[in-house]
Amino acid sequence: MAEITASLVKELREKTGAGMMDCKKALTETAGDMEAAIDWLRTKGLAKAAKKADRVAAEGLVAVATEGTRGAVVEVNSETDFVARNDKFQEMAGTIAKLALASGGSLDTLSGASYPGTSGTVQDHLTGMIASIGENMSLRRVATLEVSDGVVASYVHNQVAPGMGKIGVLVALESSGDKATLEALGRQIAMHIAATSPMSLRKEDLDAAAIERERAVLVEQARESGKPEAVIEKMVEGRLRKFYEEVCLLEQTYVIDGESRVGQVVEAAAKDAGAPVDLIAFVRFTLGEGIEKEEQDFASEVAAAAGG
Repeated sequence: MAEITASLVKELREKTGAGMMDCKKALTETAGDMEAAIDWLRTKGLAKAAKKADRVAAEGLVAVATEGTRGAVVEVNSETDFVARNDKFQEMAGTIAKLALASGGSLDTLSGASYPGTSGTVQDHLTGMIASIGENMSLRRVATLEVSDGVVASYVHNQVAPGMGKIGVLVALESSGDKATLEALGRQIAMHIAATSPMSLRKEDLDAAAIERERAVLVEQARESGKPEAVIEKMVEGRLRKFYEEVCLLEQTYVIDGESRVGQVVEAAAKDAGAPVDLIAFVRFTLGEGIEKEEQDFASEVAAAAGG
């Protein structure tokens, strides 16, 4: 019997996508024979995940969890919206969001965390779900926010179940003021963020490359006016200020009242909260953003099926 080493278990896991404990058991049952272990997992329905790993998973859920001064948001993907409406999938997404509160925003830490009620990890449970439901899934990303005093508020847009939907937002407010007031303010600002999708908290946080790209576009647009370079420079600076007002959260016009700047709203909140309020960070996750979905027309699908 071959020695069941950690590297052997890892190799089997990579080949099949099955959980670590399942791989170890398969190798033990087959005296360390890799091919036999693969077949053992297949007969148990535990190697299904590997066959589905190349499918695009761009549906699913964004789930949030908050606990006073901490908050977490995760994106758990599936191939279809149908699976995202599955109770088991929703329960998993909600559980993962709660576990994420302790991850510090690390995807590896979260994936390796113990999944409640099982002897495996979050990744092991996800792999088991792939095998049982028959669709590719992935824990794509996680982010956490924390304040020393204050609240981390949340908002979920297009909510399909408590704390989960298509867009998830976290807002961190640092303040010693009334927590209920801060929670209400944070939720409203989170709703604003869901609607406006700001690029950064303030202009100083913007990516320098993004600013230069915008400046280059504005310069070319201004030059079409035929005005002198000195005038063009002033035109560009004016348009850049408008750009900052559109993409920087604290500079944006607050959608709740349509008049104030978000920064002004936060500053004014000190009166109701009973202490100064500082908006220190936000996170916005939109389901599937950045994932390239495979496009295939119906005729091609029929032809492929007929050929297969």
